[in-house]
Amino acid sequence: MNQNFSQLRLEAVTRMFGNTGGAPVAALNQLSVTIQRGEFVAFLGPSGCGKSTALNCIAGLLPLSAGAIWLDDTRIDVLPPEKRGFGMVFQNYALFPHMSVRKNVAFGLTMRGVGKDETAQRVRRALDLVQLGGHEDKLPGQLSGGQQQRVAIARAIVIEPPLILMDEPLSNLDAKLRLEMRAEIRRIHRELGRSTLYVTHDQDEALSLADRIVVMKDGSAQQIAVPQDIYAHPANLHVARFMGYRNVLEMDVDGVAGDSIRVSGKGLSLAGTGSAASQRRAWVAIRPEDFSVENEGPNRIAGTVHNVEYGGRDSLIDLITPAGEVLHVRTPKTLRVGDAITVSVPVDRVLVYPLQ
Repeated sequence: MNQNFSQLRLEAVTRMFGNTGGAPVAALNQLSVTIQRGEFVAFLGPSGCGKSTALNCIAGLLPLSAGAIWLDDTRIDVLPPEKRGFGMVFQNYALFPHMSVRKNVAFGLTMRGVGKDETAQRVRRALDLVQLGGHEDKLPGQLSGGQQQRVAIARAIVIEPPLILMDEPLSNLDAKLRLEMRAEIRRIHRELGRSTLYVTHDQDEALSLADRIVVMKDGSAQQIAVPQDIYAHPANLHVARFMGYRNVLEMDVDGVAGDSIRVSGKGLSLAGTGSAASQRRAWVAIRPEDFSVENEGPNRIAGTVHNVEYGGRDSLIDLITPAGEVLHVRTPKTLRVGDAITVSVPVDRVLVYPLQ
């Protein structure tokens, strides 16, 4: 398989599953994505959205019902998994418990008939890259979870694949290890210079690791963009909800001037941005951290603190407006239940979407 490929293309990829009623359902529905050489792409979404199915179709572990997958000019969805030559890192590591670290990492090379001397050199380089030198003769059961994951990554990269596939590789680690391994995965990706396709349900992982993110729902891509755009400019309400816009209100559209929209309802009157020009009603989404607990600013909202969840640097508070609407606000200020406060939010952080 070409190690210096330019791009991997998923062209209207569809994967159908049968259900108990007999009618097939789409686990993937016309998914089209292009991954460039050296790019780190994250498939992001909740359980059941089709992200792992997409990964398994690329790996060759699941067949397509329609569409094609291309590595430059070579169609690879017709090839068996071993002919695609991709490295795979599984959620549960999938290490051989009776084999040493060295033999686990060397397994793919052994199966490919690589000579002993070259295998030894490549295994040593891979273990050095994942910072596991000195652990070669240990069994997986003698390693921590983070070290086992490093072994799994070394096994995937030692075969020098054109593409590395990672299926929720950090989900079994504790919070501290997840942060450490996140940094390690990004470092390894930079040093290798190869393409990585990473599946996760964790927004922070996707934002911190990926060059581009594919947000998925019901087997379809809802938005494909760089992390900054996914975070600040969600393409639709589904993406906004998944990316942390917890305040979602159905309101009346009072006026539209270009991208600027005036909305009202639930005792509130707000100016926002969006694309609901032809709508009489719309969804309004606001992220908790976009509020400011100040006496001045646009889109001022008065209310009473109903609940406080302390989080260290800041707190998440429930603010009840005079009309009884509950808003979630994140602030570094020290507040107590019963405090009367006024919050504001910038116009460009009030996102307006058409009713779906």
